Amino acid sequence: MTIRVLIADDQALIRAGFRVLIESAPDVVVVGEASDGEEAVALTRSERADVVLMDIRMPGLDGLEATRRIAADEDLAGVRVLILTTFELDEYVYLALRAGASGFLGKSVDPDDLVAAIRLVAAGESLLSPAATRSLIGSFLAQPSRVATAGAPARLGQLTERELEIVALVAEGLTNDDIAERLVISALTVKTHVNRAMAKLDLRDRAQLVVAAYQSASPRSSSSSST
Repeated sequence: MTIRVLIADDQALIRAGFRVLIESAPDVVVVGEASDGEEAVALTRSERADVVLMDIRMPGLDGLEATRRIAADEDLAGVRVLILTTFELDEYVYLALRAGASGFLGKSVDPDDLVAAIRLVAAGESLLSPAATRSLIGSFLAQPSRVATAGAPARLGQLTERELEIVALVAEGLTNDDIAERLVISALTVKTHVNRAMAKLDLRDRAQLVVAAYQSASPRSSSSSST
């Protein structure tokens, strides 16, 4: 199966560079390039992209709002957005995930890692770079007042103890294989628990699961988890 990719960045040189890197893979093809958010949303619809590589800072409609529009469009339910930016800041990580992004990588990512990330999000997984994950965790632990969202703790109350345990590990940025090794269970069992948790919480992918976990955090739970 060929993965159809759209590149959205306001710098033509960056788009050209990403195109060369991406199309070196036999199973990935670039179906379009956009220089701003409006064009990115329009081309995502017209070219039926599977994955959108989305810059955050673009003129006019920025990447965050473009991501929100794509994620909110039922006709684009299968599209995954992978944020690419030079600004791996906690605020951008959080906003990108809340907007509906499935992944977040710095533009300094190695070519092989970029292609691997495209394949990962196209398969329905989520991906955060180590720097982005650390930034997100640090932000929520240091500023718990930003996290509170009405109803979120109650929603997590639908989960079993095992599902909660696995959701917490997903929020740390661990893969299914990492979680399986830590809990001494199979990766398939982990995937089953993750899928059930997402179904109960009406979430579309692991990235949204990370957001839900941190939205439901509290100063008390954060401090107790660090002891």
